[in-house]
Amino acid sequence: MWNKDEVKGTIEETKGKAKEAAGDFIDDEELIEEGQADQVEGTAQRQVGKAKRKVGEAIENIGKAVKN
Repeated sequence: MWNKDEVKGTIEETKGKAKEAAGDFIDDEELIEEGQADQVEGTAQRQVGKAKRKVGEAIENIGKAVKN
């Protein structure tokens, strides 16, 4: 199950792709760069969220192993 950082990161990546595509379409270099920056930011946020989720899952697995 994704956490909020993964979801927000994915949204930011998608927004960046849309901005980049719009910038390409209207030949606006600033919008292209803004879209690329949004994508990088989104990827970073999504990866942080994924790492948090993996750590949480590992902790849950350790807890289950200790119970048994």
